[in-house]
Amino acid sequence: MYLNAKERMLKRAAMDIKKNQIVNLGMGYPTKITKYLEKDFPVCLHSENGISGVGGQVDFEDADRNLIDAGGTYIRPILGAAYFDSSVSFSIVRSGRLDLTILGAFQVAANGDLANWMISGSFTPGAGGAIELAQKACKVHIISTHLDKKGRPKIMEKCTLPLTAKKCVNRIYTDMAVLDIIDEELHLIEIAEEVSISDVINATDAKIICQDHDIKTF
Repeated sequence: MYLNAKERMLKRAAMDIKKNQIVNLGMGYPTKITKYLEKDFPVCLHSENGISGVGGQVDFEDADRNLIDAGGTYIRPILGAAYFDSSVSFSIVRSGRLDLTILGAFQVAANGDLANWMISGSFTPGAGGAIELAQKACKVHIISTHLDKKGRPKIMEKCTLPLTAKKCVNRIYTDMAVLDIIDEELHLIEIAEEVSISDVINATDAKIICQDHDIKTF
């Protein structure tokens, strides 16, 4: 089956979710990752509105109208799912029980700073749970297009938008590449099909460290 660049990005991010992890998927691209997890994959998906055991998204006509994730999308529970209020949900987050959170981003800095809640001059409902997710999860992965809608880099030497959290990001998945942030430096790990290393460097407003012979394709 042919996958376009964004679908390959989602599939690649799903590959790094490990069995038996407790994982939070942020709004937007992250919640679409469930489509690329194997059926009955043993993972506990947490949604900050008060669910552990999210089984994936469902269409409107098949939905239980009482079951939505934090982004308002209809979901199905898995066997053994639990429901709780926001105080319990954020106690799970704040106590470091999340193995991984995968979030969207407006900008990510080479040192791991994250900006994903506000674009200056645009309406925003608020930072929501992203601030605490980014600070308290054991690992923070970002999934985002490499460029914004105006063709500007989203991976920066320094964020120009209001920060969500400082030095929190471990890995970035884009439609062009997979990059790791190690010791506050940006490392190119993989590139997408039909994308060159030069393409990634030119689309990134930050210094990238890369070892050509070690870079794989996804």
